[in-house]
Amino acid sequence: MSDQITIHVGTIGQGLWRSPDGGGVWQKGRAVGELSVRSLIVFPDDPNRLMAGSDEGLLASSNNGSSWELVDSYEPDRQTWSLAVDPTDANTIFAGGRPGLRRSRDGGHSWDELPVQIVEECPIGTPRTTVVVIDPLNSQRVYAGVEVDGVHKSIDGGDSWVRGNPLGPETFQADIHCMGRASTPAGATTFATSPFGIARSDDEGESWLQHEFAPLTERTQRSYCRAMLVKHDDPNTIFVASGDGIPGTTGAIQRTTDGGATWAPCDLPAAPNSVIYWLASHADAPDVIVAATLYGYVYLSEDGGDSWRKLDKEFGEIRALALSTA
Repeated sequence: MSDQITIHVGTIGQGLWRSPDGGGVWQKGRAVGELSVRSLIVFPDDPNRLMAGSDEGLLASSNNGSSWELVDSYEPDRQTWSLAVDPTDANTIFAGGRPGLRRSRDGGHSWDELPVQIVEECPIGTPRTTVVVIDPLNSQRVYAGVEVDGVHKSIDGGDSWVRGNPLGPETFQADIHCMGRASTPAGATTFATSPFGIARSDDEGESWLQHEFAPLTERTQRSYCRAMLVKHDDPNTIFVASGDGIPGTTGAIQRTTDGGATWAPCDLPAAPNSVIYWLASHADAPDVIVAATLYGYVYLSEDGGDSWRKLDKEFGEIRALALSTA
């Protein structure tokens, strides 16, 4: 299975890399300069088409990451921390920046600033829109998670926005790192991660239930959480990337197979050297999961998270991952 996927890695200061055989051979994507990449997305209608958000603007590839070009229509010096493509209309793209949120309706040829009421300053300075989630069953419902300004929601495809209710009373429970949606016959659930763990909402963000993972080291009270993903073919299986801080000294991949009722860390073959920062998968290969530490380790599972192997290639600093099946 792994030789049928391409792993894409976005680094800080080392640009974009890809492995077209699932981690055996690595190639550096031809791009503009030694970029610092914050986000990666594979288009749902074309596995050869990708976008990457960097500190130097937005990049696009039409050949599965072999080469990249700057998107001229996008502000060149705007940090882009998150990207999302409408699963029903690949011309609709969201880009979360530092600050704000933009949308393209024409495949990236032009962009509009969206009216999300994000605070101008927060405890970390200028807020970052770290994640955008489009409901796969209703693309008019869009969520944006912001560091440190909570969850914002649109029910009209991004034309207007409301601030969601707080995840909890602590300031850094509004420090949203990632979000996801899980849909079952019983209804839809929204998830959001923060330094406090993972929170779930069964009522579209009106109320939240917080789950904290046990600390990984004695110096912390709880596990610090970054990325999360819902398994494409099983909404009850969810993965959360965690660690003992940012950047941290160790990390873990937490997994539930019962919708969040119980959790257990995955058995990794080598101890992470920092927080597990990002996770990626693809709908066409749902059992393949890739994970990366902030400090450059890459792990791969081909059986839905039951077993993992650490890839030989190591990077300096990883901030973004993606899988394609081209």
